[in-house]
Amino acid sequence: MDCGIQEFFKNKTIFLTGGTGFLGKVITEKLLRTTEVNRIYSLIRPKRGKPIQERISTWEKDPVFEVLLRAKPDALQRVCPIAGDCLAPDLGISESDRRLLATEVQVVIHGAATVRFDEALHLSLAINVRATRLMLQLAKQMTRLVSFVHVSTAYSNCVVTDIAERFYPEHLKCSSDQILALGELMSDEMLDKMSPALVGSFPNTYTYTKALAEDVILREADALPLCIFRPAIIMSTYKEPLRGWVDNLFGPLALCFGGARGIMRVTTVDPKAKISIVPADFCVNVALACAWKTAQSSGHKQKAKKPPIYTFAPSENNLLTYGNFIRSSVAYRDIIPLTKMLWYPFVLCISTPSLFPLAAFFFHTLPGYFIDLLLRLKGRKPILVDLYRKIHKNIAVLGPFSSTTWHFDTANTMALRDSMTKQDLSVYDFDMSRLDWDDFFKSAMYGMRLYIGKELPTAESIAKGLKLRWRLKILHYAFTSSLVSAAGYVLWSLAKLVV
Repeated sequence: MDCGIQEFFKNKTIFLTGGTGFLGKVITEKLLRTTEVNRIYSLIRPKRGKPIQERISTWEKDPVFEVLLRAKPDALQRVCPIAGDCLAPDLGISESDRRLLATEVQVVIHGAATVRFDEALHLSLAINVRATRLMLQLAKQMTRLVSFVHVSTAYSNCVVTDIAERFYPEHLKCSSDQILALGELMSDEMLDKMSPALVGSFPNTYTYTKALAEDVILREADALPLCIFRPAIIMSTYKEPLRGWVDNLFGPLALCFGGARGIMRVTTVDPKAKISIVPADFCVNVALACAWKTAQSSGHKQKAKKPPIYTFAPSENNLLTYGNFIRSSVAYRDIIPLTKMLWYPFVLCISTPSLFPLAAFFFHTLPGYFIDLLLRLKGRKPILVDLYRKIHKNIAVLGPFSSTTWHFDTANTMALRDSMTKQDLSVYDFDMSRLDWDDFFKSAMYGMRLYIGKELPTAESIAKGLKLRWRLKILHYAFTSSLVSAAGYVLWSLAKLVV
């Protein structure tokens, strides 16, 4: 009889890449809190001169592990760092550690990636593609391996708008092995110069190299017990282990925080386009269910010809538009405003990209120069003009995703959920059809204020934010009225001259 998810992970040894990233931390926490895993080997790159063990030790103070450590104070002792780097040859893993992994590891979750959309192609190729090939080669040496989960993205094949749970090698101008061979022959500078020609119709190097990584798996996975997990845009946690936990400002959350601070006031977006966001804790539940299902399937005699693909995105009967997303996030200015705001929070959505530079000049650049001038007069360092340059660059990079609706086939993922027991569903549920978006936004906005803004949700803090919001609101409408009056006077004067 097939066991459930918790029973499957009991006494298992896991090898996790990307464990120090946002999703990796939530995966580690969930495994340690809900299962009796034997050990989690986590690939960690030494950073800022810190030993890798010290990087694990800092997790004891990380909010995401609070619930876990209250229940299991010694839980993090089951996390063993493995020194490595996805940019290095052979992943930078020592021979002794490779032998250790080859003899002990039973489950691999490969989540390491560079998620920067505008990453230089040579870096994105090395981290997202070559490292995937090296992970497959390492996995083939693992004598006890029963499951390998490769974390991709739902947008790996975003050159089409209707994306099925299948491979799309036809979208690549050159195969993954050809591109990797090219990368070995050419300098980094030359490869980056060829980026536009190689990337082609893909919107950025991230989605392109994620497609290449899937092509590596299609060509080189062979008989490995492997699956691909394609999550959509990962937001903060919904309920576990904490409501709204997040530790970064990637993607839509950057828009939310910039709007909440009153810094970002205009962006390019089609309000009617659908935004595919998913809670981080739901993503983790899918990833762990994928690992369980892959092991279960590999134990059967009949094996699929190609690795199965599980896409995780909002349910077609419970979709969210960009317009509703922005309105919901801005609405929290009246509930839990930040105590540090530059201006009254509002976001103007420009659906015509050609009009954005004009709007950005009046709403961002001009005020930025004015405030930087005041900062210079006070002897302080100007910051806003440079900040707005970065914001405008990010808006341009995100443009294709904020104006297009993608439809994702999630049949495999729904079938995966249907195969889970009631007990597993109570612990690892990920039903997007029943997700309450309003409640999720409440979690996300409170979490953003606490974990990104570093502002406790105390009555005193909220009252301070509301007081500042009221002052900025009066100033905003007074300034807007003055501009409208001045514009009206100019038009009236011109009309009189014409007459």
